Amino acid sequence: MTLRKPPVRQGPGPRVAIVHDWLIGGGAELVVEQLHKLYPEAPIYTSYCTPEWRQRLDGKVVTGWLQHWPFSRLRKFIPPLRIWWFTHLDLEKFDLVISSSGAEAKGIRTTHPLHINYCHAPTHYYWSRYDEYMRAPGFGLFDPLARLGLRLLVAPLRRWDYKAAQRPDYIIANSKHIQAEIKKYYDRASLVIHPPVYFERFQKLSNQHLERRGFVVSGRQTPYKRFDVAIVACTELDLPLTVIGDGPDHKRLRRLGGKTVTFLGRVSDAVVEEEFGRAQAFIFPGLDDFGITPVEALAAGTPVIAYGAGGALDYVRPGITGELFAEQTVASLKKILKQFDSRKYLSKDCRLTAQQFSTEAFAHHIQQAIMHAQSHGRD
Repeated sequence: MTLRKPPVRQGPGPRVAIVHDWLIGGGAELVVEQLHKLYPEAPIYTSYCTPEWRQRLDGKVVTGWLQHWPFSRLRKFIPPLRIWWFTHLDLEKFDLVISSSGAEAKGIRTTHPLHINYCHAPTHYYWSRYDEYMRAPGFGLFDPLARLGLRLLVAPLRRWDYKAAQRPDYIIANSKHIQAEIKKYYDRASLVIHPPVYFERFQKLSNQHLERRGFVVSGRQTPYKRFDVAIVACTELDLPLTVIGDGPDHKRLRRLGGKTVTFLGRVSDAVVEEEFGRAQAFIFPGLDDFGITPVEALAAGTPVIAYGAGGALDYVRPGITGELFAEQTVASLKKILKQFDSRKYLSKDCRLTAQQFSTEAFAHHIQQAIMHAQSHGRD
């Protein structure tokens, strides 16, 4: 197996390695970035890494032949190749291995090193979102072939995924929702440590005195995010809604929006900060494993109206930091919007809640968990 570069020699103390599915961009990558800050000399093994993330991680990234896979668009969607790569990594020279995974990286084989897995979710395309992937695999013209492949392979891949989830000595979940999913699909206990949120930029004084008007949704526009629920609800109630972001569902969503809905597409960080800071509420209609974007809205002092399931239950407190709607439907959201009054929510309560998910809090809780695991060994 050819590696992109050899691991960097570490100083005195336990030798640490970090393993992650792929480094492209998203909330999971922020976890890796914080782990890198805790262990700056640790090599970071991954199946594929963009130049941006290789630079952000100070050149500590180790990749192999999958980095040079010729069909880049398909790289993410061929699990057996990643399974082979991760299970053939030789990590025995390390004392501690931390895998950050929502897919195959947790399946590394270790005998000497203590293995702690930070689980972003049981692999979506095998378990909780299998039906969604079957409806929209994301291969364009090759969708029928992708559906056939997943249908034929899902049974053995589920068996492998379950077996792989038994390999870590300890598992950390990113939310109470994922903790329950880990128990459901993997029959493993786990500790909840929320992912880090870079919320400081949303607490600028210049954005704390904006006149609040309208609502906002933001993120990658894919069907499971259910932006359509927010767009149709605000259109029918004649309420102003700002939609930030882009994605494969963008054209359909634009067709659903009425005259009160404004689509901004991809915008600068400054525009996002301003829109979050001036909104009456951030609408979060999807079921997410955790949901970093709504926590960023809380950091801006803006309450969150969320579908009452998933990670949102860890930070949306009805009547204090926002409201929850019971069903993932337009009618259920409209019921909340009709009676919503942003003046009853205190910005300081929203900001204080967001601070619970700071990078400092993440580092503290991770270090405590690692020390506990090292002192107890393999229970």
